[in-house]
Amino acid sequence: MKKVYFIYNPHSGKGTIKSKLSDIIDVLTKSGYEVTVHPTQCRFDASHMAKKISETSSDIYDFILCSGGDGTLNEVINGLMNTENRLPVAYIPSGTTNDFAHSLNIPSDAEKALKAILSGKQYPVDIGSFNDRYFTYIAAFGALTEVSYETPQQTKNVFGHAAYILQGLRHIKNIRSYNLTITHDGNTITDEFIFGMISNTAYVGGLLSLGEFSLDDGMYEVTLIKTPETLLEFQKALSSLINISEAIDTEHVKFFKTSDIKIVCNSEIMWTIDGECGGDQRNVHIYNNQKALSFISPGKDITAEASE
Repeated sequence: MKKVYFIYNPHSGKGTIKSKLSDIIDVLTKSGYEVTVHPTQCRFDASHMAKKISETSSDIYDFILCSGGDGTLNEVINGLMNTENRLPVAYIPSGTTNDFAHSLNIPSDAEKALKAILSGKQYPVDIGSFNDRYFTYIAAFGALTEVSYETPQQTKNVFGHAAYILQGLRHIKNIRSYNLTITHDGNTITDEFIFGMISNTAYVGGLLSLGEFSLDDGMYEVTLIKTPETLLEFQKALSSLINISEAIDTEHVKFFKTSDIKIVCNSEIMWTIDGECGGDQRNVHIYNNQKALSFISPGKDITAEASE
């Protein structure tokens, strides 16, 4: 019999996954799987269990099924990346943003997500190293890290992309500028920046990434916003990031691709990793572990182009 190890966060989002647990197990059982269920007990429990199962039972289980928000998925990924025998991962999103699920073409509805997984295929996916940690789709710092995740969904629904501009303008008084030295591919950039993200996704809290991206090409998209001198400059830079139909504001925004980047600041910066706190850092080394893990996704190309 096929076997799956199911790790879920009972507190993710509004805890809705608990009401669907019986249906999920029933569908898996009817599909020929023996299911072992583990509800997370505390922070980093998902990471601990994913590592333990891969180290001791990788020959028993066919894959790890994870349900929770992007933070829960991040824990599972960190556990697997610290093992040699890495089981494939399937993801049923139940958080509030679930950005990475969108990039995998996984539906937000649990039942539809499970059906997509069971009819899907394994795809190799790049995993990022952030100093001694790992991330699936984004590492970010600065002014807009709060904007994308704090913008109310109702405001997004009513105002669309303009909602981010409105929320961003609310943060303008608290914007902090960082003097950074950035090295990548033999290039060095030294300048003042208010925001930066190293990403491999079409969505960041609903904020679209720039241009084409691929989950397995070994490259990250890097977006940096230079410190604006006026409110108009800030609005122009923000608008060009949010509205993909506009040309990138190259005067105030730096955009490039790389597989390896180092960022040094003369003061500590608070980072966000997959929507969760990444801590205060002065020196950050981010590099791409190409095709490090396999994800089970619907049977279609998960290389995508960001679009409306």
